[in-house]
Amino acid sequence: MKLWALSDLHVGHRRNRELLENLSPRPGDWLIVGGDVGETGDHMQWAFDLLQPRFARLLWVPGNHELWTTEERGVRLGGADKLAALCELCRSRGVISVDDPWPVWPGDGGPHTLALLALLYDYTFAPAGMDRAAAIAWAADDGVLAADEARLDPRPFADIVAWSAERVRTAAARLELARAHPTILVNHWPLRDDLIFIPRVPRYRPWCGTRATHDWHRRYGARVVVSGHLHTRRTDWIDGVRFEEVSLGYPREQRPGMIADAYLRQILPEPTACTTERR
Repeated sequence: MKLWALSDLHVGHRRNRELLENLSPRPGDWLIVGGDVGETGDHMQWAFDLLQPRFARLLWVPGNHELWTTEERGVRLGGADKLAALCELCRSRGVISVDDPWPVWPGDGGPHTLALLALLYDYTFAPAGMDRAAAIAWAADDGVLAADEARLDPRPFADIVAWSAERVRTAAARLELARAHPTILVNHWPLRDDLIFIPRVPRYRPWCGTRATHDWHRRYGARVVVSGHLHTRRTDWIDGVRFEEVSLGYPREQRPGMIADAYLRQILPEPTACTTERR
């Protein structure tokens, strides 16, 4: 029994759908789907219909793309309302979502609490001292502006900073109550700014997370931290904790000839060998 992870499926791209259709069944294993499945409920349903028969259990956390405002069955949904609707979609299909009770991994390497998070970002990964406006201006100086600024509506919160602060607060409270087992922390956005490796767009940093979670791997007894968002697959070790970036990414970012199975990242039990950068 193994726990796998894969994020940033972006199934709106035909090439990604074709790749994922060739994923081998693993009927005894669990799969973490780490956000950015797509932009719509239809994208989510397509992915779940494909993946559910191939795994014993699916777990999902949202990325920024899922939270973009879209028309869903004639209703315009964005922000917290869309997140709630997508969590309900998951429940209706037997997928464990970010606001459900956190499951405990019962397989090899366990037990571990699988802490499913949706912590968003608050621009604090920009250079120190910048507020939101300054961070956006700093990125724009290099020609970078995240689509989130037009497509991610934070309502009913005043802004994404306030929404992120609330998500961080409630997640921290849940983690304080989840100390019976070591944790696997799962969040679409990286938990530390020193994990950001995006050489193509280095000033995309403001939309990549929050400094509030910099020490969560130590504070909450993490064995592994799983994230995506950056589309730069890698393994890092910090303070003896393994950090896995598990993106599939856009078709242009994938390796020619690489099969779908090679994109799955094994989380538990710990792989016997992996390429790592230790700190």
